[in-house]
Amino acid sequence: MKIKKFNVSEEGLNRFFGPLEARIMEIIWSSKEISIKDVHSVINQDTPISFNAIMTVMNRLHEKGHLKKDGSGKGRGRIAYFGPMQSKEQFLVEQTKAVTDGLIHEFGDLVVTHMIDALEDADPDLIRRLEQKLNEMKKRE
Repeated sequence: MKIKKFNVSEEGLNRFFGPLEARIMEIIWSSKEISIKDVHSVINQDTPISFNAIMTVMNRLHEKGHLKKDGSGKGRGRIAYFGPMQSKEQFLVEQTKAVTDGLIHEFGDLVVTHMIDALEDADPDLIRRLEQKLNEMKKRE
């Protein structure tokens, strides 16, 4: 599933989703399957928000392919349960790869230069993994 916007000025999941979408996705990732009513209850503890707003956003996340939707019961007693289409880890891997690939494709030299500069503050284990990957790439040449 492809995210259509990447918000550079935001942090965390808000780079890929709006604030309410991100909050809902966090709740769903932590519970695996949940009703709109239960999501509303969790969010309403911190921030008063209408049930309809939660329902609309969850249905839009379903339409965008981020949530699966299963129902039980009939008529007015019907309850829809939502679950993630992929784990949070799978989502982040897919989206960060798409962003990185796009940046490299469009702005190659600049992106690589900025990534190299950013390594000054990187975890030493990350630097070792990068070094290992570079050595593997050199051997293939």
